[in-house]
Amino acid sequence: MKTQHQYNLKLTWTGNQGDGTSNYKTYDRSHTIAAENKSAILCSSDPAFRGDKTKHNPEELLLGSISGCHMLWYLHLCATSGVVVVEYDDDPIGMMVEEANGSGHFTEVVLKPHVVVAEASMIAKANELHHQANKLCFIANSCNFPINHEPVCVTKN
Repeated sequence: MKTQHQYNLKLTWTGNQGDGTSNYKTYDRSHTIAAENKSAILCSSDPAFRGDKTKHNPEELLLGSISGCHMLWYLHLCATSGVVVVEYDDDPIGMMVEEANGSGHFTEVVLKPHVVVAEASMIAKANELHHQANKLCFIANSCNFPINHEPVCVTKN
């Protein structure tokens, strides 16, 4: 049986400098993304597209969504497989190509999770579970570009 989930956000453009979009160069790309009972995320476009470099941009949020979803599935699989993860971080990289007409698309994301497990005997299984997490990840399953993994797994000592 399939279960449907609905997600709701509120996106508000905050970049009107007084003249709206009367000129491409005079409006700010700032906007806020909010969800009920959660902190707002201050956003803009990428600085390459006249955005504010101090705010998150949609491309970074996509990368964060892919990385976060993978991590959550991965930790779940480790917990149910007897792999004790004590630390996890990721330095994902997303590659986007901009076309001549200004459009663009992601061509690849590479996740680079660094995982620390409780015992050396868990490393092989820990590395293997990244493949399964990728197959189950909601966000990865929604993307039309490859999501590759370059995991490193070590023990605390």
